[in-house]
Amino acid sequence: MKLITKTDELAAFCKPLAEAEFVTVDTEFMRERTYWPKLCLAQVAGPEDAAAIDALAEGIDLGPLDELMANPKVLKVFHAARQDLEIFYLRMTQVPQPLFDTQVAAMVCGHGEAASYESLATKLAKAKIDKSSRFTDWSRRPLSERQITYALSDVTHLRVVYEKLKAQLEKSRRLPWITEEMAVLNDPATYRADPEQAWRRLKPRGSSPRLLAILKEVAAWRERTTQRIDIPRQRLLRDEQLLEIASHAPKTIEELALTRGLGRGFAEGWQGRELMEAIERARALPESELPVRDRPVEQLRAPGAVVDLLRTLLRLKAEQAGVAGRLVASADEIDRLAAGKRDLPVLKGWRREVFGADAVDLIEGRVALALSGEHTRLIPVTPAS
Repeated sequence: MKLITKTDELAAFCKPLAEAEFVTVDTEFMRERTYWPKLCLAQVAGPEDAAAIDALAEGIDLGPLDELMANPKVLKVFHAARQDLEIFYLRMTQVPQPLFDTQVAAMVCGHGEAASYESLATKLAKAKIDKSSRFTDWSRRPLSERQITYALSDVTHLRVVYEKLKAQLEKSRRLPWITEEMAVLNDPATYRADPEQAWRRLKPRGSSPRLLAILKEVAAWRERTTQRIDIPRQRLLRDEQLLEIASHAPKTIEELALTRGLGRGFAEGWQGRELMEAIERARALPESELPVRDRPVEQLRAPGAVVDLLRTLLRLKAEQAGVAGRLVASADEIDRLAAGKRDLPVLKGWRREVFGADAVDLIEGRVALALSGEHTRLIPVTPAS
């Protein structure tokens, strides 16, 4: 068990890792009571050493860790990296480079969809992980020996998991697939919470441009406010309240106070005043500047039978290729493909080779699905003379 609580200890630990081929990384954080994630512990393992770094230790400077994360010569290996990368991006204003996500690699190697670290550690590293500390409060001090042991197990076994997955990728010549999948994780935009785009996560009952304009303004207000005062979105204003406000578009504080669960205290305070200002900004927008929501898939008239055939084909091709179907094509892509859309990721790169090309042939009648006993196969269709 190794717990680092001082800057000089961290610098000494990180110095030799600057020469390592790769390091495995994980974080423990809290965000139940805040908007921004609060880093509590960072775990890092090199070829021979591993340490848990107490990010809350008094006086500690995490600069040596940030330098290691930014070192372009050292590969950073994570499992289900997105939240960990968000924490480092918020600290460093850059994404750790280069990086490797074992969850993505596991899907490419046919270990199922969204494979857990525990399942991969058991299968590939023959490790048994004690998960009793999984839902602990990582902000409380002192940390117990059990907590630290659990935290370190998230990076020590990850070394073996990474090496086994890398060997499988090299054998199957699928390392380029991983590079393509890492594009989203490598993009800083993935970790930026843009208030002007917050409305797109919500699902209003109506779709009139004016309603959407009000929704956009009040959602942006909530996002900026919760970022500034660092509280969860739902603690300031719940999604259903925000949608009700956008739908009813109150014109006075009294009307705003009628929103279910809001109360006069909120409506008459600074929150209500700023909300009304946001609503008035939306009302003042000219017609030419009103937002328009992307056309829903259900309005694209995707034939249900075609969707079912494509799903069957996806299962078939994913099994044949030994890759998770979700990684090949999302449910939304299947619907859009069935509705006639062609500018889709599933029709590009390795996805086209695995599934996309055959999917288009199936839609356009050049191939068909046939049952052979308990198995499904793809057969060519001979054009009628």
